[in-house]
Amino acid sequence: MSVIDAMNISASGMTAQRLRMDIISQNIANVNTTRDEDGNPYKRKILVFEERNTTPFAQILGGKISEAAGAGVKVTEIKEDTKTPMNVVYDPSHPDADENGYVTYPNVNTVTEMANLIDASRAYEANITAFNGMKSMALKGLEVGK
Repeated sequence: MSVIDAMNISASGMTAQRLRMDIISQNIANVNTTRDEDGNPYKRKILVFEERNTTPFAQILGGKISEAAGAGVKVTEIKEDTKTPMNVVYDPSHPDADENGYVTYPNVNTVTEMANLIDASRAYEANITAFNGMKSMALKGLEVGK
């Protein structure tokens, strides 16, 4: 694996984590959005990560490890969280209350989102550290001929 490949892997991780932080921020910003453009409560969004340009396991197992075993990460999908239930609160004075006086709020938990934001931030920092390590090795390699 070349230094440029390693930098590209770190850069793909930084890009993916930046998008993850953007989606988490969007979730937090919409924690009280009871009506979107379609008239439905906001639904929490989550990302699906996947390895970019994967090498088949049979090639790796067969001893062809000289090829890159991985080439970074990519976001394949931004989807709505359907597993977490929506928050239903009794508030008959709310304009979006149903006939029984209940308001459906988004399935966004700010504590969970903040924990995910810290996790994404740390992953971003780890990719920066790896990128800077590769950069310093490349610069030291250029100084060898001096």
